[in-house]
Amino acid sequence: MTVFLVIIVLALLAVTGWQISKIFDLSKRPDADTSQIANDKDNRLNGILMLAFVIFLYVITIYCFWEYGRFYLPEAASEHGSEYDTLMFVSIAIIMVVQVITQGLLHFFAYKYKGEKTKKALFYADNDKLEFIWTIIPVITLAGLIIYGLFTWSDIMNVNTEEDPMIVEVYAYQFAWRARYAGEDNTLGKANVRFIEGVNQLGVDESDSYGKDDKIVTELHLPVNKPVLFKFRSQDVLHSAYFPFFRAQMNVVPGMITQFGFTPTITSEEMRQSEYMVEKVKSVNEERNERNEVLQAQGEPTLDPYEFEYFLLCNKICGQAHYNMQMKIVVESEEDFNAWLEEQPTFGSVMADQSQDADRPEDSSGSEDPASEEDAEGEDNTNNQSQESDAVAVVENNN
Repeated sequence: MTVFLVIIVLALLAVTGWQISKIFDLSKRPDADTSQIANDKDNRLNGILMLAFVIFLYVITIYCFWEYGRFYLPEAASEHGSEYDTLMFVSIAIIMVVQVITQGLLHFFAYKYKGEKTKKALFYADNDKLEFIWTIIPVITLAGLIIYGLFTWSDIMNVNTEEDPMIVEVYAYQFAWRARYAGEDNTLGKANVRFIEGVNQLGVDESDSYGKDDKIVTELHLPVNKPVLFKFRSQDVLHSAYFPFFRAQMNVVPGMITQFGFTPTITSEEMRQSEYMVEKVKSVNEERNERNEVLQAQGEPTLDPYEFEYFLLCNKICGQAHYNMQMKIVVESEEDFNAWLEEQPTFGSVMADQSQDADRPEDSSGSEDPASEEDAEGEDNTNNQSQESDAVAVVENNN
């Protein structure tokens, strides 16, 4: 019934609009020009509007570059990053120059050669010379950009093994990352999702001797100025490993291994002390302080102060918590990196600890300390009462 009423209302509105248009037609002067053909006045108005639009377009473009240029990333923190940035800025410069010239001419000609009764359009069939010029120039320009880009891409994809790069596997799953470092042999052990069980979250093959000294961590540490070869695996869906400050990104595809490499050149502390980052941290914390005043007035927890860290992000929409799929990256000196890596347990030791826990005999009497049982029961009752109170509070708030 509601749909039927909506249709009737829309139909009545349409009839009303049609009747109003008829009233406007009847109210026009008898000598008014009712022709559908554009006259000189119409053409002049449209020509002026074309000029006004292109001026507005240039003004808003300049404003956007001026106002939002601060959102550009700071200097690249990888060896190849400067070439990447150069390619991007050269592309932007070429596009903007061509756009300004062609768009300006387009709108200027629309005004200059507007239709007039005293003018007659010139029929111009073709010009091979002009067509050759406006074809060959874009071809040469695009070929130069593509070739330059291929060299940059090759630096990322084709890691020189003679430099003895550090091998790191980055493992993606909804909605987190894990990193696996090769041991002293710099060779990762075999892995497959079919081996995932218990603490073996990455599915490393326990029978492969190369995997015994692998180290699995939740925080990615990299030594500065040392080449790193990343190998990517996905447990579930398509992800994308995005390193914005290192100017690198690679799809992480289920069922296959993808890879790229780069050399980090700026430590986390050096980036933290850079002029760009100091200003950014200050700006973010000013906004957070303003937000904290509101939160305090509402009796809610306040936001922590912002401190810069490198992060690995997922750049593919992979599910509900995609926005929060990230892993902290720490770039540090090689001495600090080696000290940190030394503290991490190997895969072999983790699996041995799990086996020991599984083989540990249980108390054969099957009885426990009565006092412990009473404490456990009391704790359960307290938790249940707390949950019931929370549930009542939620219901009251909703009501």
